[in-house]
Amino acid sequence: MRPTEPRDRLIVALDAAEVADAERLVAAIGDAARFYKIGMELAYGGGLALAPKLAQGGKRVFVDLKLHDIPNTVERATAQIARLGAAFLTVHAYPQTMRAAVAGAKGSGLKLLAVSVLTSSDDSDLAEAGYAFGVKALVERRARQAVEAGIDGLVCSPAEAAKIRAVVGSSLLLVTPGIRPAGGATGDQKRVATPAAAIADGADYLVVGRPITQDPDPRAAANRIVAEIAAAG
Repeated sequence: MRPTEPRDRLIVALDAAEVADAERLVAAIGDAARFYKIGMELAYGGGLALAPKLAQGGKRVFVDLKLHDIPNTVERATAQIARLGAAFLTVHAYPQTMRAAVAGAKGSGLKLLAVSVLTSSDDSDLAEAGYAFGVKALVERRARQAVEAGIDGLVCSPAEAAKIRAVVGSSLLLVTPGIRPAGGATGDQKRVATPAAAIADGADYLVVGRPITQDPDPRAAANRIVAEIAAAG
């Protein structure tokens, strides 16, 4: 599942409220991108029905729902997502949740990505939530637990990518959101990096939303990101 071409390493986040808006974005981007992420906002607006359409049109689909519930529910929900033809699905990196998702995806082509710590969180946010670990320590702990659970990859901030790669080696895919071109606005993300920096630190896939989807020319913006990926090697 590791990408071989720079364009395959870009995942465009379809952060739209309506399916029609997402479809317009895909059409505007054209062949500049091959992989799309359907997150919660779009999914709850009917976007899950878009997943099989994209897959049938030759696109790869990342369903980003960050599942977390009792094991039976997670297992059954994962099996349902697998039937949509999605390539990736996110779950929260709690051991019980990860094991249930692995059971639900068994026998399908669905790859599971565990989310350790959201990129909008920093050490003070974790302390406020009652965690005993800071971001780096918790991310490393969850990375090791993901390997033990049989998860395919991790979603992590580019700030943690190098450290996680050192912990897990080549055993897991690393998918990094919080990607911003040099000079781009960070928005509500607290742990960000340029495409080149994320690739250098071991990321396999880069998730990019607003720098592409809010650009007046999404196709050109996607091509610029791909060029940065290619230059990073």
